[in-house]
Parts: sequence; structure tokens; C-alpha cells
Amino acid sequence: MPSAVISDVHSNIEALGAVLEDVRRRGIGRILFLGDAVGYGPSPNECVELLKEVCEVMLAGNHDRAVTGDTPIEYFNENARAAVLWTRGRMSPENIALLRSLDIIKILEPEGLCLVHSTPRRPEAWHYIITLADAEVNFRYFEQKVCLLGHSHTPFIVEKTPAGELVLHRERVRFSVSSRYIINAGSVGQPRDRDPRAAYAVLTPDGAEIVRVDYDIGETQRKMREAGLPAFLIERLGEGV
Repeated sequence: MPSAVISDVHSNIEALGAVLEDVRRRGIGRILFLGDAVGYGPSPNECVELLKEVCEVMLAGNHDRAVTGDTPIEYFNENARAAVLWTRGRMSPENIALLRSLDIIKILEPEGLCLVHSTPRRPEAWHYIITLADAEVNFRYFEQKVCLLGHSHTPFIVEKTPAGELVLHRERVRFSVSSRYIINAGSVGQPRDRDPRAAYAVLTPDGAEIVRVDYDIGETQRKMREAGLPAFLIERLGEGV
């Protein structure tokens, strides 16, 4: 059965709705969520409640844990801190409790999957996989065939061959029997690879593909302005940075 792998929704209900509509159109019945339901955007409660309804697996990300008060926000930049504090003031107690209950890493052993928001190496430190050197280190910290993650808001697929070579795939890959993979699903609600469309991954037993979906960016920006969220966060949505 194919799975939709989504991450980093960041309180963007327009983007989430468009992605879920695309998932339904493709006939995909299983959704795995890798964390950061909230932060940055204007619709935190709506996103948490919709994710709870449709996802088979939900993980917590660093913004989720910051909103619940379980991760310090001192290392967040000024705009991210402002969004965290704004979100804290608007989340329902039930949704705060839900976010607090989520794991930050999960192993689906029968399928050979490691799910994590940040990295399999010290997932609680919220480090990033940006370079192939980062990927090389992190392949040592999971035993499964595939590690699914988000956090950097930039989708990619890294294959490690039996010979130890690392191969970067930008959009899709067909799985080799002997290779292992790290797949970043990108960001639904705030892409940062200069493509403002929502991103998610489709995973099958045979391979994976990064999918891009148009959504009403202007409507999300309008809601953010109305909420008084930082201008920088509003403007970057339209640029995908």
C-alpha cells in the first residue's frame, strides 16, 4: 500500500488541505506525519485537529515541542520565537496535550522504516541533514532500509549503495534491493527550496517520489497579516525560502 509522507505543516491549513486533496485524488489511504504541525502560520488548532483525524502516525517536531514548552526557544530566531509565542496563546489545551504526547522518532520494523523529524542521530537535538556528509553520518544511526524525515524544509532522497557510494536523487527513486535510503519529504506549509508549492513524498514498496502541490498562498498570507505575525514569515511563503 502506498503511503503519503508529510512534514512541517506549520499551521498552514490551505497547504495542508491542498496536499490532502492530492493524496485522496491519488487513492492513497495511509498518511505518515513527521512533525511540526504548528509554528509560523495562522491556523494551528485547525491543522492539529485535521492531522489527528487523517494520520496513521504523528510525530512531534521542534516547533511542536517549543509550543508545548518542552523545548527551549532561545535558539529560535526572532521571527520563529514570535510565532511560537503567538501560537501558545491560541492553542486549545487538548491540542497542546496531543502535541506533548507525540514521539519524536518511531520505528516501523516490519516495513523497514525509521521515522523521525530531525535526524536518527540524537533526534532530540534537532540537528539537520543538509549535506551528503551529514547523511553519511546519519546512515550509521538507523538499521532500517529507509529513514523518513523533514525539518530542513528541503526535499531530497539520498541512496547509499552497497559499495558505500552516496547518490542524490532530487525527485524520485526506484529502490534497489541492497541500497538504503534517507528521504526528506520537504515541507507542506513552508517550503525553502525556492519552490513555494507544498511538498510531500509518496512512498511505495518499490520507491519514492517527491510531489509538489499548488495552494492558495495569498489566503494564508492574508490570515497571517490579520493575525499580526512577522512580515518576514509572510513574505517568504511566496518565494519558497
